[in-house]
Amino acid sequence: MATILITTAVITVVGLIVGIALVYTGKKYYVEIDERESAVRECLPGNNCGACGYAGCDAMAAAIVKGEAPANGCPVGGAAVAKKIGSVMGVDADAVEQKVAFIKCKGSCDVTRDQANYIGVKDCRSAVLCGISVTDCEYGCLGLGSCATVCPQDAITVKNGVASVNRSKCVGCGLCAKACPRGLIELVPAANFVAVQCSNKDRGPQVKKVCSAGCIGCMLCTRQCEFDAIHVENCLAHVDYSKCTQCGKCAEKCPAKVILPPVGSAVSKEA
Repeated sequence: MATILITTAVITVVGLIVGIALVYTGKKYYVEIDERESAVRECLPGNNCGACGYAGCDAMAAAIVKGEAPANGCPVGGAAVAKKIGSVMGVDADAVEQKVAFIKCKGSCDVTRDQANYIGVKDCRSAVLCGISVTDCEYGCLGLGSCATVCPQDAITVKNGVASVNRSKCVGCGLCAKACPRGLIELVPAANFVAVQCSNKDRGPQVKKVCSAGCIGCMLCTRQCEFDAIHVENCLAHVDYSKCTQCGKCAEKCPAKVILPPVGSAVSKEA
């Protein structure tokens, strides 16, 4: 009986000591958390995509509260999220221009030919590391879906050998652009539909040998643009989205039909 009482007493004393030690340690090393951090975190979409440059939404919220990141620093949330965070932080947050991913390639199986039968890991990066070009065009989409694999919104699919973006699902996180080993994916303003669907920097005759839908650098598009919004550099046309007015004249005159026309235009209806 005495043994039981002694054992109970020892356990009780040890428990009290441990409890006191935990309380003391908790108070000594307590890190005060700004309530605004939780409030800002609630405003963020929770994608944890890293498009903001931070390791997830928790890190982004902490950076905003510390003043290390702007209230409109979330490219995925756009104007709505920026406004909410601005309200929490007591600042005016300018709206972030919403962007979507755009595939700078139109090289489907209908317009280019396969150069090799790739049977390795279905990953574009693996194919590039192997030094393999699946199609004749060394600049085009490999069609193995690395971009689709990393997309958290299921906004990218591979159709007929080339990746395609569902603009209504895309949140502009940019993970697909980072995953593409050929740099074929660009984030463009969501309100802008005019864009060049090609990345081939070779001269026109060589482009036509490998892809019937490639940009030939003829500069007809630049001559049509009244706003100096499209230029040809390294034999490849590119749109300056800050100047583009969506008139669609460049798309109308493009002989290769490689410029994506604005929605509702005559060219887009024909396509």
